[in-house]
Amino acid sequence: MRDAEILVGYDGSTDASVALNWAVEEARHSGQPVRLAYVFEWLTVAGWVGPGVAPGVWPDDTARRQVDDLVRKAAADAATANPGITITGEVYDGPPALVLQERSAEAGLLVLGSRGHGGFGGLLVGSTAVSVSAHAHCPVVVVRDGAAHGSADPVVVGVDGSEPALVALGFAAERAAQRQLPLRVLHAWTAGPGGAAGVPDERAAVEQALEPWRRTFPQLAVTVDLMPTSPAAMLIEASRAARLVVVGSRGRGGLAGMLLGSVSQQLIQHADCPVAVVRER
Repeated sequence: MRDAEILVGYDGSTDASVALNWAVEEARHSGQPVRLAYVFEWLTVAGWVGPGVAPGVWPDDTARRQVDDLVRKAAADAATANPGITITGEVYDGPPALVLQERSAEAGLLVLGSRGHGGFGGLLVGSTAVSVSAHAHCPVVVVRDGAAHGSADPVVVGVDGSEPALVALGFAAERAAQRQLPLRVLHAWTAGPGGAAGVPDERAAVEQALEPWRRTFPQLAVTVDLMPTSPAAMLIEASRAARLVVVGSRGRGGLAGMLLGSVSQQLIQHADCPVAVVRER
């Protein structure tokens, strides 16, 4: 759904603003419209917590109007600063993670900040980002505030031969080609009884998976690295010099009941750059 909108989880926090900036940059390359989604959750006992407003109780029309104004202004300011990109905002009611998961069914991409309002300093990634990455119907990009990288840093993707990893490879190749960035393909291998003897076969399998994308984007600069380490450690290290790290929602060894694999979870918690978690619809 490349023509579908980019949905941004927005709550007025610094992390949400960083996510919005990333989404606008994506839209500049893809031509997709951007929609800010503020999810307004009423708490019937303790009240709700929002930007610049004291906790309120139901029904608090003043708080709702402030949220509407916040989202409308953020969308208008972003549209003014980025002519040619359609940017709108909407307020939804309900639990944030659940609402964003539902809205993702009609989105081409969902972009989240790593933590929003209510996040605690000790939590590297907020519960909404983790939950939505696990259950969304479309690819999810989690953007961390403060990550600054070189303009020529590559798009990095982890591949392991699984179907989710092949989908992630296509997503990464498209983003790298759009931005005229190099694509770095990483594959972690574990030495078996034969030691490193099987590495040529593993490299050949990676090259075979890459072949359709080399044909589709002949100008794309691609490097392939095989490393004798854990996938998570390999990708976290690579994120220090990457514009984006892309991973499938689950790789080899993932249990059917686990919607988000351990590598994906570790990346969205610890990577130094934005992380895209990609799955088939």
